[in-house]
Amino acid sequence: MTSPIGLSREEMAQRVALDIPDGSYVNLGIGIPELIAKFVPEGREFIYHTENGLLGMGPSPLEGQGEPELINAGKRQITALPGAAYFHHADSFAMIRGGHLDLCVLGALQVAKNGDLANWSTGGPDAIPAVGGAMDLVAGVKQIFAVTQHCTKKGHPKLVEACTFPLTGVGVVSRIYTDLAVIAVTPEGLRVLELSPGVDLAYVQERTGTELLPSLPSS
Repeated sequence: MTSPIGLSREEMAQRVALDIPDGSYVNLGIGIPELIAKFVPEGREFIYHTENGLLGMGPSPLEGQGEPELINAGKRQITALPGAAYFHHADSFAMIRGGHLDLCVLGALQVAKNGDLANWSTGGPDAIPAVGGAMDLVAGVKQIFAVTQHCTKKGHPKLVEACTFPLTGVGVVSRIYTDLAVIAVTPEGLRVLELSPGVDLAYVQERTGTELLPSLPSS
């Protein structure tokens, strides 16, 4: 079920954008991560990459104003910013596998307390697997953020002790952004860095499948 409090999808995307360092080369996954292209904090520049062959991706165009053949890896229409570069699909994956991207933001079905990520299949007999480039991205990009609703539509936690769905990568996620909180993956477990407005730690813990650590006091 959708939480009655917490951030909207757009607010979650905007919150992630605040933590992207200036000048970063960033790959955005499908779903909520795609919305991040709309948000660049004033004074910063991000170079967005899509694995089907574009560096310098801009946000989705307004209805009826896009170029039908200019799409991202999720088949959503996008724009190209001034200075954008197009290249072969193989070259795009060479950038990923060669460690040339600073950050990737992916959606998640589950994230475990040690940073394991499951985001391509539930493993169920009726599941439609969607591997895409995620397995290459989590292996080749320097840092991985996950952004997701804190719970499924049925109210099941997405942040868990151990993933039960097929893994995309082991111990790859460093930070998690949900509608309820910003959470760091640490050697001790999941540590809450920030709570969304109107949310307290007890509320988030009730909706989490593993123990949450409170934020450390500022020095």
